[in-house]
Amino acid sequence: MTRLNVGVLISGRGSNLQALIDSAAHFEYPARVALVVSNVPGAPGLARAEAAGIAHRTVDHRAFADRAAFEAEVTGALEAAGVELVCLAGFLRLLTDAFVAHWAGRIINIHPSLLPAFKGLHVHQRVIEAGVRISGCTVHFVVPEMDAGPIIAQAAVPVAMDDDADSLAARVLAAEHRLYPMAVRMLAEGRARLVDGRVEIDEAGASASALLNPTDGAGLLL
Repeated sequence: MTRLNVGVLISGRGSNLQALIDSAAHFEYPARVALVVSNVPGAPGLARAEAAGIAHRTVDHRAFADRAAFEAEVTGALEAAGVELVCLAGFLRLLTDAFVAHWAGRIINIHPSLLPAFKGLHVHQRVIEAGVRISGCTVHFVVPEMDAGPIIAQAAVPVAMDDDADSLAARVLAAEHRLYPMAVRMLAEGRARLVDGRVEIDEAGASASALLNPTDGAGLLL
């Protein structure tokens, strides 16, 4: 089986990176993490890559005169490793249009909301302040506009009445760890593909029931 070479860009702890590493450890998984790149020296995610025997590099954005030079170094590292799909996993740098165009259709991101709602930062606090009852996460292709690319897959997560930003973030993150490897699998198998600005998925299943929140006192869905 030919496995898709994935490059993962991180800035921090790398928990979604770990989910991809764990999935790729299974022989039948159709993708492998070929390279991990961090823009932050000493990011904890680098230790995850090293523990798994995965090639990893630090490309410190502060060492470059501008974003174009930084991104050229990142692209060079990814291409030298034979990367076919770039996964952003907590990568805290805005990418230039030129970088996104170079990797168009080959770069994806995971965002902790049900896009197109709650783009940007501080998502979970904004969700709670808005009184939203169902949140979640989204895997999408990256385009020049932030958090606006074609959606590949989503997971819905209920918001509890006593949630704060941290507790909601933990629940959403658990869903992210399931969703991201699933989305990468569909792309690697060729079951998900970008067509005319939308993602088409072959043989896609969907839940037959709705996730409703809240429930009434008898435990029945409202």
